[in-house]
Amino acid sequence: MKLKALKWLSTVPAAAVLAISLAACGGAGAPSSTPTDALKGSDQQTLDKYTTEGVTPIGEVDTSKLGLLTPGTIKVGTLSDAPPNIFIDNSGNFTGYDNELLKAMAAKLGLKVEFVSTKFQGLLAQVKTKQFDMGSSSISTTDARRETVAFTNGYDFGYMAIVTKEDAKVKSFDDLTDGVRIGVVQGTVQDDFVTNTLKLEPVRFPDYNTVYANVKSGQVDVWVAPSQQAEGQVKAGDGTTIAQKKVNTQNFTAWAVAKENLPLTDALNSALDAVIADGTWAQLTAQWYPDRPTLKEQTPEGWKPGSKAVSVAEAK
Repeated sequence: MKLKALKWLSTVPAAAVLAISLAACGGAGAPSSTPTDALKGSDQQTLDKYTTEGVTPIGEVDTSKLGLLTPGTIKVGTLSDAPPNIFIDNSGNFTGYDNELLKAMAAKLGLKVEFVSTKFQGLLAQVKTKQFDMGSSSISTTDARRETVAFTNGYDFGYMAIVTKEDAKVKSFDDLTDGVRIGVVQGTVQDDFVTNTLKLEPVRFPDYNTVYANVKSGQVDVWVAPSQQAEGQVKAGDGTTIAQKKVNTQNFTAWAVAKENLPLTDALNSALDAVIADGTWAQLTAQWYPDRPTLKEQTPEGWKPGSKAVSVAEAK
């Protein structure tokens, strides 16, 4: 995967390479006023300083001191329309890679999980004001977002992609120029990338379903998207395609927690290490990302989930 990313990046202007290498999948936060401000801190080298050296052993976590809104239950703000990561299935259940992983972690802690649907752009503020105990939305852990909330250790890494109609003239990021109608979900790092790095004005939408529907109808020419969500939306027969190769950004995504609730952040980090060490993380990653069936694809060079101390186990 890394070789493919580097091959593609060699064809892109230097400024675009920098922006893409800092971009990631998902998350809330207003676009910045300078080219890559809101993307600062989303590269692997920067994120390394936020990854904990180790965690409290799972058996030593005191779940009575986690500051939960309802004792024994983690109230989680999440999305309903962003497969394969966070969505509601046909039976009305919240599911997806991020949320199934979180359920497994809660089970390690002996806690229940209550999911509540919310909009992408408001999630971090809602976590900050304790409407939710935490946020689950493949959130990119940038410096700007750390001013609002705290984050757990990373559990996934990010890609960015472009979605177009199959017969579109736009074939790559190089084609994103004046006159191209570019759709983004408001408040995402893709919004920031288009607005402040490419210096273009995108058409902003409130959610993934809406922006994708506008690509299909031809109201916009292209959707600049987190690639996981792009893959979850694009279906055979829709007349759409992921036109550009995935770009491995080598940054991690994490769950958001109120900054003052360190006990909950620490407990989640302990639970994350536990599901990594027993093979659950690898199993769920292979299940939800068919193009990442082995640890080599799941943990590309320079990245692994959880704390620095945990060893990543094969799928159970």
